[in-house]
Amino acid sequence: MAKKKTNLKSKTKTRRLKPPSRAGRAVWKRTASPAALQYIPWSSVPLEELNPLLQRQMVWGQEIMLARVLLKKGCIVPEHSHHNEQLTYIVEGALKFWIDGREIVVRAGETLCIPSNMPHKAEALADTVDLDVFCPPRSDWINKTDQYLREKK
Repeated sequence: MAKKKTNLKSKTKTRRLKPPSRAGRAVWKRTASPAALQYIPWSSVPLEELNPLLQRQMVWGQEIMLARVLLKKGCIVPEHSHHNEQLTYIVEGALKFWIDGREIVVRAGETLCIPSNMPHKAEALADTVDLDVFCPPRSDWINKTDQYLREKK
């Protein structure tokens, strides 16, 4: 019995992507190609010292970023906002947030979900390790234009 040949036409449309602003170029270069599987041990990610009380490591894919943030007791993250949605999970220690007119203490094992464009500030109540997830990736962190974190605290 002869097999019938089938001609399948692609139903996928090709979109032309508009190049990003200057600030978003690092993210653009990283995400313009198709997604690739990445295996990344934290031990292979450089530890970036932002100020004497704040260090971080970060990895990102096309549409998501994970940052491991190390804060010494007393470290203040100044009030800021960003278009990225943020999930903060405290691995150890505690952070006090000033957000949406409230003070919220997030301790080890707890999570805070911060909507996009919501101003927030934080203080480390103890030496703290937190994991921050951002969607989309933070271009200011990737491009190192996050001056609000790089000043002595």
